[in-house]
Amino acid sequence: MKKLILLLFFSCSLGIGFAQTAPGKTWIWGPSVGWQYQRGNFLKFSGWGLFAPNDKQYMKIDAGANLSWMREQTTVIPELGFTYYLSDRLLFPFLKAEITPYTVTPKIGIGVFSIIDFGLGYGFAMQTKSNFKPLEGFTASINLNIPLNFHLN
Repeated sequence: MKKLILLLFFSCSLGIGFAQTAPGKTWIWGPSVGWQYQRGNFLKFSGWGLFAPNDKQYMKIDAGANLSWMREQTTVIPELGFTYYLSDRLLFPFLKAEITPYTVTPKIGIGVFSIIDFGLGYGFAMQTKSNFKPLEGFTASINLNIPLNFHLN
């Protein structure tokens, strides 16, 4: 668990460092809601921040919770994600890494203006939650990112 906390702290520090070194760049932030399948259906809620390290690429850090109803119980699993958008066209291809206390999930996908993200990946189990099935294997997700402070100049 200590390694997980250190990894999360390092990821956030790295993202904030990138944002601070990009002169004239600001964060766009907001809430996100989505759906994910990973050996079961999850409803995802998170808050996120997006910044541009340069004029063509974007990085997003999000933290939230995955909610599910499995085995006659409601389960909430915290999650931290880091997304690297590879271009700034209509369709933003991306690479993403998500980490929970139970899985590490690399993903690839396409974002439409980074507002709607479609991702595919594979979850690698780190441990199994008590009274829950292992969360490993193929995953697919759809997320709606709602920017609260975005405006066109």
